[in-house]
Amino acid sequence: MIATVTLNPSLDKTVTVDGLVVDEANRWTSLRRDPGGKGINVSRVLHELGGETVAYGFIGGIDGNILKHLLEQQGVPSDFTPIKGDIRSNFIITDLKTRRQTRIDAPGPCVSASELESLIDKIVHIKSKPAFIVFAGSVPPGVPDNIYSLLIEGAESYGVKTVLDSDDEWLKEGIKAKPNVIKPNVHEAEELLGTELKTEEDIVQAAKTLVAQGIEVVLISRGKHGLIAANKDEVLKVTSPKVEVRNTVGAGDSAIAGLVLKLSQGDGLEEACRLAAAAGAATAMTPGTELCRREDVERLLPQVKIERL
Repeated sequence: MIATVTLNPSLDKTVTVDGLVVDEANRWTSLRRDPGGKGINVSRVLHELGGETVAYGFIGGIDGNILKHLLEQQGVPSDFTPIKGDIRSNFIITDLKTRRQTRIDAPGPCVSASELESLIDKIVHIKSKPAFIVFAGSVPPGVPDNIYSLLIEGAESYGVKTVLDSDDEWLKEGIKAKPNVIKPNVHEAEELLGTELKTEEDIVQAAKTLVAQGIEVVLISRGKHGLIAANKDEVLKVTSPKVEVRNTVGAGDSAIAGLVLKLSQGDGLEEACRLAAAAGAATAMTPGTELCRREDVERLLPQVKIERL
């Protein structure tokens, strides 16, 4: 089983418009609501790919009830910690004419010390010991910047492997606890290492440096250029299948789901990266905040190219 933790979940509301016009009334052509938050996305994809998962995190308000209901409809198990505040609503506007997306994200609710303590207690006492816990996404107001470090240390103290996918201070603080897997993009890796990564060789060296700092597996995402993956034994250049990109929301989360699912099954880094790239590309094909479909992932798997560096 793979657990995920989403400290700042959201109800993502996607509208499509046929040509967005500023300072004018715009009428949407479709509306879609999806459970949001990076960890929740990972659980949704794990479930779609046949993996066993449970989504943990904070939940509150009317939109929180809708989010939980949507997960239940999709068959994704969850065990949320209730809070008094309302979870965030994120808005995604997709312009059908330009094929461009505009995201409007909320910061999230304030979380009290007692609510945070309840979640920490739940995470460090998960009844069925997971193979991995994925900690992902932003942190709401009231939660300290080092929360991921604390949670990772707690999980690893009872032998559970951890994955961290966040940014800014949450990532910088979190990697101090040496999670087993991280997936920064190029910009986030630059922030972590305090240097520009202008070339592929720079990115490869960055991945090696992070592994040398005690991270077991490092994935650096390069958008349409694919992934650079490294562990102590090998460095891989992963080229994703070419697809018509309709959506970038959740592609990275889908990649993490594919990677961790294979690692949890005992597969090596190459096969894990193959599923990661296929899942990310399959999500990019879908509209709005819809995530990958299993049949698309399976069709794209043979198209992933992997080169050892």
